[in-house]
Amino acid sequence: MQLNHYTNHFKKQKFPIVLVCENVTNAPNIGSLFRTADAFGIEKIIFCGSSIPLGRKMTKTSRATEKVVNYETFEKASVVISQLKADNYQIIAIEITENSKPIHTYSFSTNKPIALIIGDENFGVSEYLLKQSDAIIYIDMFGQNSSMNVVQATTIALYEITKQSR
Repeated sequence: MQLNHYTNHFKKQKFPIVLVCENVTNAPNIGSLFRTADAFGIEKIIFCGSSIPLGRKMTKTSRATEKVVNYETFEKASVVISQLKADNYQIIAIEITENSKPIHTYSFSTNKPIALIIGDENFGVSEYLLKQSDAIIYIDMFGQNSSMNVVQATTIALYEITKQSR
């Protein structure tokens, strides 16, 4: 028998993770990020950029999770990261670079809260934020494509982080 919202055995839990979205502007992706954030019990989403679509197209995919997930919007991601660093967050970016480490080999700190940076759907995480990061991780891929959808990558990363934190 398939379980539903009322009969599942999941225990609610919050993790000290802030998702920092740098110029993520696709409304369905934003809605899906709310669902993912809710599913993994993260602390907050911070959307950074000048035009974050939080309207009807976003709520179509969020399935009302924007009402239960804490979120903020800021113009500049650099200001957000500076504040999170000052608040003792470990800054981790998801991006494929010469210096990034495979996510399955990375040990996430359980003593410090984590700020996970995800980037623009077309251009990824900016060079500036990559330089501000304590670590850069990537997800192994085995097909021809060299990138995956920002929501898919975020979901995989949050799964790994919360798995290590339990």
